[in-house]
Amino acid sequence: MTAARHTPLFPLVRHLSQRVTPLLVRLPISANHVTAASIVAGGACGWAMMQGTRAGALWGAVFLLAAYIFDNCDGEIARIKNQSSEFGRRFDNIADWLVHLIFFPALGVGVYRASGEVLWLWLGAAAALGTSINTLVGFLIERRRKKAGSDGAADKGVRQPEGAKEWAIFVFRELFRADFCFIVLILALVDLTWLLLPAGAVGAQVYWATQMVKGADEFHV
Repeated sequence: MTAARHTPLFPLVRHLSQRVTPLLVRLPISANHVTAASIVAGGACGWAMMQGTRAGALWGAVFLLAAYIFDNCDGEIARIKNQSSEFGRRFDNIADWLVHLIFFPALGVGVYRASGEVLWLWLGAAAALGTSINTLVGFLIERRRKKAGSDGAADKGVRQPEGAKEWAIFVFRELFRADFCFIVLILALVDLTWLLLPAGAVGAQVYWATQMVKGADEFHV
C-alpha cells in the first residue's frame, strides 16, 4: 500500500498551485508557456502598482499571486509532461527575477505618484538592485556547486534548521521569499504596501547576504 504523499505546510502558494496544475495540464500548453504567463502576470502587477491607488495595489497583489502560482505550476507541469530541460530551468529563474525586478520599481512609482516624495523611487530602485544581486549570487552558488560536482542539497540531504539563528535565516530566506505574494496581498488589503519599499530596499540586501551563510541552503521543513 502506497503511503499518502505529504505536502509540507510551506510554501503556502504550493497548496494553490497543486489545485491549478490539474486544470492547466489538460490544455495544449507547455511548461514554458506557463512560465511566460508568470511574466505576463508580473507585468500586469507592475502596471497596477504604478497607478498609486488602493485599487491598483489590490489588483497588483492579485496579479502577483497569479505570477507566483504559475511559477510553481510550470515545474509541476514539466514533471507531469516530461518537459524538464536546462532551458526551462533557466527560463524559470529569469522569470522569477523579472517579476520582482518589475514589482519594486513599479511600487515605488505608485507611491511616488500618490505622495510626491522622490524617496520612494530610490527605495524601489534599491530593492530592484538587491533583487538583481540575489539572482547573481544564486547563479554563482549554482555554478560553484556544478564545478565541485555537487547537486547541492539534493546530494547532501536536507535538514531542519537548528537553533534560533538558523531558524531566523530559514524563515527570512525561504518563507518570505516563497510566500512573498501573501505578504503583499495582506498589506494591500490594509493599504500599507508602501511598507514593502523600505523593507525591500534593506531586506533584499540581507537576503542575498544570508545566501552566503554556510549550510543555509540545506534547511528544509
